Amino acid sequence: MFDIKGKVAVITGGYGVLGASMARCLAEQGVHVAIVGRKPEKGEPLATELSAIGAEAIFCQADVLDRDALVAAREAIVAKWGSVDVLINAAGGNMPGATIMPDKSFLDIDFAAFNGVMNLNLMGTVIPTVIFGEQMAKQKKGSIINISSMTAQSVVTRVVGYSASKAAIDNFTRWMAVEMAKKVGEGVRVNAIAPGFFITEQNRTLMTNPDGSLSDRAKDVVRATPFGRLGEADELHGAVVFYASDASKFITGTVLPVDGGFSIFSGV
Repeated sequence: MFDIKGKVAVITGGYGVLGASMARCLAEQGVHVAIVGRKPEKGEPLATELSAIGAEAIFCQADVLDRDALVAAREAIVAKWGSVDVLINAAGGNMPGATIMPDKSFLDIDFAAFNGVMNLNLMGTVIPTVIFGEQMAKQKKGSIINISSMTAQSVVTRVVGYSASKAAIDNFTRWMAVEMAKKVGEGVRVNAIAPGFFITEQNRTLMTNPDGSLSDRAKDVVRATPFGRLGEADELHGAVVFYASDASKFITGTVLPVDGGFSIFSGV
């Protein structure tokens, strides 16, 4: 029931730390992988690497906020492999102006940066979901996997824009799950994974010191995580394969924490 060999997966932002790890996992399972992103200098080498370790892989250059570019990517993917079976909306991120600095408060927020983070994370999930969801609707089959965050589950200080956008992802996941089930049928499912705290390129300066040791903020996170450590990228693989496979065929609209217990711990 966990066999996903031969499926076609699209991963937006697939050359990031977590996205690339998911892509490698799928390739090793024999999945055809399409990496979608803005940077060919990162996407093309990864596609070459994936082709060497599993099934076929390609890179499609497209901004997740550019509908026309995403349509072109979808048409290229369908022309090559005939379907889109899995969509992982891994593109997203944060911006300094939407993060509250220690000596500031929310009253000092940069509205443009806040809106930029909301747009990237929410609309950067909504638009690919519509574009690739159209193909899944035609097929009457597919699995959409959004990426939420622990910052949507409880208040994590400073990252207000990121938190708000990921909370919107949770709601959109549930809403879209119902919409697809009612309008298309049970074959198209929409779920989300909510990672705990992992080191990525975007949060590295916040979570680590220049010498590579954990920052005070990262130490606070570790103390609030029952497992007593940060996550490793490959620890998301099980959730990805589960949602991509028929093992989850009666599951839709869920947000699965992969967080070492962070979401259930009061800290005392």
